[in-house]
Amino acid sequence: MKIIDILKQTHPAFSFEFFPPKNDAGFETLYKTIEKLKPLNPAYVSVTYGAGGSSRAQTVELVSRIKSEVGIESMAHLTCVGHSAEEIRDVLELLESKGVENVLALRGDPPQGQTEFVKPTNGFEYANELVGFIKKDFSFCIGVAGYPEVHPECADAETDTEHLKNKITQGGEFIVTQLFFDNSYYFDYVKRLRSAGVTVPIIPGIMPILNLKQIIRITEMCKTRIPDSLQAKLEKVQDDDEAVRQIGVEFATEQCADLLQGGAPGIHFYTLNRSNATLAIMEALMKQSQGGP
Repeated sequence: MKIIDILKQTHPAFSFEFFPPKNDAGFETLYKTIEKLKPLNPAYVSVTYGAGGSSRAQTVELVSRIKSEVGIESMAHLTCVGHSAEEIRDVLELLESKGVENVLALRGDPPQGQTEFVKPTNGFEYANELVGFIKKDFSFCIGVAGYPEVHPECADAETDTEHLKNKITQGGEFIVTQLFFDNSYYFDYVKRLRSAGVTVPIIPGIMPILNLKQIIRITEMCKTRIPDSLQAKLEKVQDDDEAVRQIGVEFATEQCADLLQGGAPGIHFYTLNRSNATLAIMEALMKQSQGGP
């Protein structure tokens, strides 16, 4: 089923993101994680694409198995990095042959060791070009990425908005945002895009904090900000993994509740292939929705 149709029927729509493990043992662990999350009835799950397309085959396999064997709708990430248009066509045809109906079209980050994106030979330079390519010859439902705190390579919010509009004009049907920890960025982002004429669903992306060093590394890479008050609270207990996790889960739960109350169509969880934190957040949200303490 296409995600845009799911979003019309499911309110709120919760979804989870995974990445392809590096070995067979990792895959088996991941399938156990997905099985734990399945009772939450996710609207869909997505699977990332390694830098330079390094996990292309694993992404296709994982997305296909999640849909056909686990029984959850799935979405494959697809990037411009390291592939010609014809190589991307091959991936799309393979996904299509396996019954996958949804893709998240991304430019992608430079491969490890490179600081700037380099357009592949006979490939694409921007995500909007990839979106247009997919839309022209395929029937996939296409999601695109959004950046509440502005894409790190954009000069300002206005430029970022124009780039996002280009992706929607070319065929993007919904937006999944980069992670953030201050909901004002999301609400301002939605207001900015709506004022610019963008009407598609804008799904906030949330990453529960499980480790302080890890989240600092991630936020530095994608240029998002951790509120000073939250970081100070985490620094006080940074050597206590369980205390960090508890603070991260509590913060994410409050964040999600506020987003849903403010009109977000759902939540996309960046799970880091783990289930416990997402389970705890979802259970707390469900309890709140039922009027529990």
